[in-house]
Amino acid sequence: MNDKICIGCGAKLQDENISLEGYTTNIENDICSRCFRMKNYGEYQIVTKSNDEYIEILKEVDKTKDLVLYIVDALNFGEDVAGIRKYISNNMILVVNKRDVLPKSVKDSKLISYLNNLDLDFKDIVVISCQKNYNIDTLMGMIKKYKSSKNVYVVGNTNVGKSSLINKLIKNYSEYEGELTISPMPSTTLNKISIKLSDDLTIIDTPGLVNRGNIINYVDNSLLKKINPKKEIKPKTYQIKTGQCLVIGDLFRIDYVEGGKNSFTLYVSNDLKVKRYNMNKCTLLKDHPKTTYDVGYHKDLVIDGLGFIKIVVAAKVDVYADINVNVFERDSVI
Repeated sequence: MNDKICIGCGAKLQDENISLEGYTTNIENDICSRCFRMKNYGEYQIVTKSNDEYIEILKEVDKTKDLVLYIVDALNFGEDVAGIRKYISNNMILVVNKRDVLPKSVKDSKLISYLNNLDLDFKDIVVISCQKNYNIDTLMGMIKKYKSSKNVYVVGNTNVGKSSLINKLIKNYSEYEGELTISPMPSTTLNKISIKLSDDLTIIDTPGLVNRGNIINYVDNSLLKKINPKKEIKPKTYQIKTGQCLVIGDLFRIDYVEGGKNSFTLYVSNDLKVKRYNMNKCTLLKDHPKTTYDVGYHKDLVIDGLGFIKIVVAAKVDVYADINVNVFERDSVI
């Protein structure tokens, strides 16, 4: 009986059914065909797993009482950060990843201050960038400080950079030669993967919880590549009047319905085009569901998976987007 797992995604390797996870043409391979094609050709094969399966894995983590790294995306976090506590009671470090895509004018201290004000139950908070190797040493210092055993788990939603972080830890602190499969597509990691960094530290990757409110679940591959920022975002600021609207990449529309002279600053991928229209003459996205928000002074309107809009003056806005996409208000982090 074969118990070998793919070192890229954690799926059990098998050579019998091409449509199931873990399929490989040769059972002696170290990675499955899906990971091979993602790494070498950028091709993505969807493997459907329910959140119930992922939650069962989190419950297993909870039983261990080992240290947990909870990874969130610097562009999209909000007050729901504490939601992980529904599944895990372990000591946790909150890791805010993808610092590199935020403008340098955004201070780490502002992000941490915002999160601290939420009164979250974390041992510590750190802002990192796996892409730029930023604050990885600081994170490792926290791991050594707070871990209670050799095992440390990495959890978070899909596409927040869990596997990217582990690959960076492997490169910086281990002689291990493999690497986990990473992709801009959701649900790349399919099962738990244990990586021994040293005799007293093993990092365990877990599948990402599928955030159904994230826009990446509702776009095709070509749009997904545009949505995911590849480098530092250049904020787009619009002096906007009532009766005007902004359309972002034909994915999201915001109408300024009521309020004084205002400023909307968009923090989204540089690859997404933003257009301004008179809202009464614009038909784009009018076939999408409309939701009205009364946004307070100095607030962010976050579009899950897309980015956020900083709104300076209190405003009433109408938003048009896919009915499944989560849009929420938070205190400004800028």
